[in-house]
Amino acid sequence: MKKKVLSTVTLYSQRCKSAKELLEKEGFEVIEYQGDTVMTADEIKAVGKDICGAIIGCDEWNEEIFQACPNLKAIGRFGVGYNNIDLEAAKRHGVKVSIATGINADSVAENTILLVLASLRDLVNLDNAVRRGEWVRDSTGRIIRNKVYGLVGFGAIARYVAKLVKAFGPARIIAYDKYPNYEEAEKLGVEIVDFDTVVKNSDIISVHVPATPETYKMFGEKEFKAMKDSAVFVNVARGSVVDEAAMYKALKEKWIARAATDVFEEEPTPKDNPLFELDNIVMMPHMCGDTWETFEAVGLFSAQVIIDVMNGKDPKNWINK
Repeated sequence: MKKKVLSTVTLYSQRCKSAKELLEKEGFEVIEYQGDTVMTADEIKAVGKDICGAIIGCDEWNEEIFQACPNLKAIGRFGVGYNNIDLEAAKRHGVKVSIATGINADSVAENTILLVLASLRDLVNLDNAVRRGEWVRDSTGRIIRNKVYGLVGFGAIARYVAKLVKAFGPARIIAYDKYPNYEEAEKLGVEIVDFDTVVKNSDIISVHVPATPETYKMFGEKEFKAMKDSAVFVNVARGSVVDEAAMYKALKEKWIARAATDVFEEEPTPKDNPLFELDNIVMMPHMCGDTWETFEAVGLFSAQVIIDVMNGKDPKNWINK
């Protein structure tokens, strides 16, 4: 009987063809999620008893799920965030978890700039107006040049953003990180400052921190009120980092000018999310890292994680030792 690997990644055969071929070449049978959102707990449990490995997206993996997967040995996270995985539960059940650190940095960084520019130039509203047959000429945008660009978090993605931002000629690029890499900051011409300095002085802020107890709702009413009223705020990190109710209030009452987010406190976000009422926010369904190039690279990485563990090797980027 072939060893079975579950992929909860949408359209895995299309997006990760090379990875699937690699797994099959190594003797694995790939069970693919057939939906188009996030695989549910019941759907995972229905196939859990047969799998030795899992390549997972944003679906929840907790004690209940691990109990339903008694033969599971390895998880390859299709990305870098792991707040959806109970690492201690995984460890108790003998499951090694690896994340694709840095592999999707270019895709997320490029999408960050996309959201910044779309916000500065009111792109979505103008596009919608043209589609309605309206020739709107009363919207005046802004540019990045001579602005202060603030980074919250200074990991691989944020550093790639800094490289891209430099081409636009900002006045300064400033960054806050709990464990700053001063050497990389100097190379990129980035000033390491404290959190409050980024919040108060930036014209544009993009967020690139993991979901941890320390970063939970690190952006609330206090932080939004401290920002410039012309500020653009972009969250491509995790939904838990931002108090959505506070962001809604900040946009509604014009404490800040605009926002863009790829992530939400609850995903999929409810259809009655108040943010949908606003015209000064651009939203995406947690897809900043979703490019063909990223799927190819991360797909191969996560497949190799499964192969290595099942061959008795330690996987790369193993995070629950």
